Amino acid sequence: MGFLRTFLKIGLLSFGGPAAQIALMHRMIVEENHWLDEKQFLNALSFCMLLPGPEAMQLATYAGWRQRGVKGGIQAGLLFVVPGAIVVLALAVLYVYLGDTPVISAAFLGIKAAVLVIVLQALIRVGQRALHGALHYALAAGAFIGIFFLQLPFPLIILLAAVTGAWQAHQRREQHAPMALPAGVINKSVTDALKWLVIWWLPVALLWLLGGSDILVQLALFFSKLAVVTFGGAYAVLAYMTQDVVVQQGWLTTVEMMDGLGLAETTPGPLILVTEFVGFVAAFRDAGLGMGVAGALLVLWVTFVPCFLWIFVGAPYIDWLGTQPRLQGAMSAITAAVVGVILNLSVWFTLHVVFAQVTERQYGPLSLWLPEWGTMDWRVPLLAVVCGYLLLKLEWSVLTVLAAAALAGLLVSVL
Repeated sequence: MGFLRTFLKIGLLSFGGPAAQIALMHRMIVEENHWLDEKQFLNALSFCMLLPGPEAMQLATYAGWRQRGVKGGIQAGLLFVVPGAIVVLALAVLYVYLGDTPVISAAFLGIKAAVLVIVLQALIRVGQRALHGALHYALAAGAFIGIFFLQLPFPLIILLAAVTGAWQAHQRREQHAPMALPAGVINKSVTDALKWLVIWWLPVALLWLLGGSDILVQLALFFSKLAVVTFGGAYAVLAYMTQDVVVQQGWLTTVEMMDGLGLAETTPGPLILVTEFVGFVAAFRDAGLGMGVAGALLVLWVTFVPCFLWIFVGAPYIDWLGTQPRLQGAMSAITAAVVGVILNLSVWFTLHVVFAQVTERQYGPLSLWLPEWGTMDWRVPLLAVVCGYLLLKLEWSVLTVLAAAALAGLLVSVL
């Protein structure tokens, strides 16, 4: 019961995007339950950052797999996603029927302020454990500059970090006793890949062959493609998804897309749950509530089933990768670069929570996010200071701080 309770708690408390979620999992998986040691956690994090899809959900799946095999991985992954998915679906229903919901918005105001502090705490903790030496700090700084100011593709940043780490390991000529792969692991990986490919695509194929709704087929194909190309985390893919959903498909307006992102940012679970909101609104607009729920469930399926595929096929190799000197150097460098990526997410999130309007401007090769200072919401920094004191100084639990922040958000909004 402790296993299921722990991952359910992670799923219920996983506010704040990947940075806060990774820190929360580190606390509960490494520090409290000791299911993974520090090296295993960081190796798994580096591996998950290389995969398409939400890295935090994949990290939870891997931790469950280490404890209880495939069954444990499925349980951990579902418990991480399902609580947030239920909340997003409920809010999406309220959204299409009621539009603006002031009470919920006021409560989420406080939660957003608490999330800022959780993200800061996450950045500090992950940085302390991942950065060792001048090269790692340089890689983290370079990753932040590359993705925030230069908008370099995330895969390119990870590739450069990996090459740098492998080169450094080669220069040191460190020798480690390589770990042998378990017998039959390659054959099992092929079998697992085929099995999960069938699980992933069978509902889509049946929907298409049986002449299902056009909107459902379109959603299934679009988000299946998205599941393969979503490298770089949620924020990296949002621009791509927004352009297609709004401009090419016409499923949502820009305002609706931003509202959906706001819901996903202030609910538990991975930020990529915004895809569920898109699926619901698009299908609801086509044929009402029942179709909307079907669209949401279908989008969840084709978004998250591939995550189980990547982890169950690749998980047996993670420890082996960590015993190969050059690969270990590459993964260590990737982890350092991930700190810069988390810093990018943290800054991006802070700007968009504190300011109602943030404009992206180009200055030659540099891209800058500039806030409109007149749109600053003074309540957010005020609540963030209070949350910081409760979380960092008084060391209240995350759940208690989030509850207090939601009540404080309602209070300041009323006043």
